[in-house]
Amino acid sequence: MQTRTLGASGLEVSALGLGCMGMSMGYGPASDKAEMIALIRSAVEKGVTFFDTAEAYGPFVNEELVGEALAPYKGQVAIATKFGWKASANGKWTELDSRPEHIKQVAEASLKRLNVDVLDLFYQHRVDTSVPIEEVAGAVKELIKEGKVKHFGLSEAGAATIRRAHAVQPVTALQSEYSLWTRTPENEIIPTLEELSIGFVPFSPLGKGFLTGKIDETTQFGSNDIRSTIPRFTEENRTANQALVELLGKIAHQKEATPAQIALAWLLAQKPWIVPIPGTTKVHRLEENLEAVQVDLTADDLNQIETAASHINIQGARYSEHAEKMTGL
Repeated sequence: MQTRTLGASGLEVSALGLGCMGMSMGYGPASDKAEMIALIRSAVEKGVTFFDTAEAYGPFVNEELVGEALAPYKGQVAIATKFGWKASANGKWTELDSRPEHIKQVAEASLKRLNVDVLDLFYQHRVDTSVPIEEVAGAVKELIKEGKVKHFGLSEAGAATIRRAHAVQPVTALQSEYSLWTRTPENEIIPTLEELSIGFVPFSPLGKGFLTGKIDETTQFGSNDIRSTIPRFTEENRTANQALVELLGKIAHQKEATPAQIALAWLLAQKPWIVPIPGTTKVHRLEENLEAVQVDLTADDLNQIETAASHINIQGARYSEHAEKMTGL
């Protein structure tokens, strides 16, 4: 497995990480714990050294799962987790809380659930506009000084927020959605990250499964599948957005690869400091995704993709209106 470095602080990880949220929530019922532990350990055996979780996933159980699965590999892998949410009165995780005292409480709890001595990468899950980002960065800076956190990250933050945070505590990585069907970060975010030497960790690099080519207008999503609430996944929009999948399929045929591998290889080709974190609950999909690092997209391939993609107008918002308001972009 190839490696890449996130940020000027030198966090070296596998070129592809593993997003673990979907093992516990988001895309239907939680998967079998023993099977997911086996999958995570299989990923390590195949060279993956970067794993993504959060206290809000489950909540809590995903961190526990990742901690148990990676216990035999302490010091050999990097685990990223997140702070910034709190449970509201009805038990739903719909309220933000990045107060410094809360950040420190989350760090202590995450250390226990993950069964580690230090958090490799600690992201603010979403920008909390009620707390100045300088205070957030300052709280993480203290945790770094105490040896409880190694690296500071942000998620879905805008360029101005990134700059303000970075001035207080260097940001190692930004995690935001980025793929061939969500290209908003190209406008301001990626140039900012490049200027400041901050790594980029795209989540949903396969468009929540859509770019794999396994989803069409007939696909049914359960009520506990987040895609049932996303405008981009309405039947009408799925039909319209098939044009992008067809493009990936065409390139995949030329390269003797799969659409998912082309989508991941495209991301890897954008910048040497981009580390996508596709998630899966299936070993054969894990293997397919990891083989994307072997797909070499030439300048001509990338130009072909860019030219064709420029004529495709993706239909539907990437989140519901309420969820979109929770981002910092």
